[in-house]
Amino acid sequence: MNFDEFTVQLGALLREQPRATSAELTDDMTAFWNGHRVIYAFLCENGTGRLDEEFDPKEYIWAEWSPDLIRWLDKPRYGTRAEILEWIKEPESPEDIS
Repeated sequence: MNFDEFTVQLGALLREQPRATSAELTDDMTAFWNGHRVIYAFLCENGTGRLDEEFDPKEYIWAEWSPDLIRWLDKPRYGTRAEILEWIKEPESPEDIS
């Protein structure tokens, strides 16, 4: 499975969840549906579990983390994060919407 196939499956799963639901991919990263696409984000290193920054796993970590992320599809874990609503409210540029 490649990154694009994973993201399609993850997006389908997230769209079925309530708004502001996050896919708890690893202890350090999460993903959520912003209404247009899957957003991947690192979590703060201070242990608060808050979102830290958005990133593109295709260019950053896919080769290293793909086995763990693909296994996540077999046993998904979800959570809710209030700050996702704030991230969703931020307007995206047209080229970000796909």
